[in-house]
Amino acid sequence: MDIKQTSTRTVYKNRWMRVREDEIERADGSDGIFGVVEKPDFALVIPREGDSLHLVEQFRYPVSGRFWEFPQGSWEDRRDPDPAVLARAELEEETGLRAGTLHHLGHLYEAYGYSDQGFDVFLATDLEHTQRRATIQEQDLRHRRVAITDFEAMIRSGEIKDAPTIAAYGLLLING
Repeated sequence: MDIKQTSTRTVYKNRWMRVREDEIERADGSDGIFGVVEKPDFALVIPREGDSLHLVEQFRYPVSGRFWEFPQGSWEDRRDPDPAVLARAELEEETGLRAGTLHHLGHLYEAYGYSDQGFDVFLATDLEHTQRRATIQEQDLRHRRVAITDFEAMIRSGEIKDAPTIAAYGLLLING
């Protein structure tokens, strides 16, 4: 291993995350420190209907703005849910859509320079429209269907800024 943890301490903890500070020793013997944000993995769903994709928009407090993204989320009360079950639940909660077919495209990390959080990416097709089951945290969420060409234009223009959404779309493109 290139880096060895010599000690660790919890700096902050709530039901959604834990922040720890690790003292480390590098391969050359020098000491250092890492701050690590521990968060449960989440599921991200690309709902595709013909030549369109479904997006959600919500206010993101840390960056003080509303942004369009693919439906995504985690369960803070369950550490290791089945990613496909989580994906189906998030899709229905945020959009009111049920996936007839759910295809796993891959697993990515959100920001592995400072966090252990990863996410599973799914393509949802054969969509059934039902009632949205939003949680209290999602009460301001908006849902919209956009043409793939418009979605790509939203990325190019900077209207879509969510890194997991853009990375997930890249997985979709390379998976055909």
